[in-house]
Amino acid sequence: MDWNTKYTKLEKPELSQIGQFIRNPLWEELRAHLEESYHILPLVEHSTCSGAPGWNVKYRKSSRSLCVLYPEAGAFTCLVTVGGEVATAVDLMLETFTPQVRELYRGAKPFNGSRWLMIPVRDAATLEDVKRLLALRVQYKR
Repeated sequence: MDWNTKYTKLEKPELSQIGQFIRNPLWEELRAHLEESYHILPLVEHSTCSGAPGWNVKYRKSSRSLCVLYPEAGAFTCLVTVGGEVATAVDLMLETFTPQVRELYRGAKPFNGSRWLMIPVRDAATLEDVKRLLALRVQYKR
């Protein structure tokens, strides 16, 4: 079942329901990492954005978006924006990322000075790339 059909704009899902829909241990691993490492809590919000409409989970650090998680059946996608000093750091270590993340990064056209990476998280290696990108974002916060 499609995520937007299961939970309409009027039916806000609980985090437990999102986890049950995704049914992937990588989801819980990333959530635990974000909440324990950065001492932040998730915010479930509805978006009408044409690129990824529906309920998503946002993590903010110091009132600044760290990432947005988009649920899918069996998986999820993580939006990470990379700009400024973070981009310089990523450029230097790009070859250490998975081929998928390298390709996404190289193919992302800058928008408002940042690359917006919609990273499908399907395996542990990609999850580790996401964690590293988020650590860089926190390290180089404005």
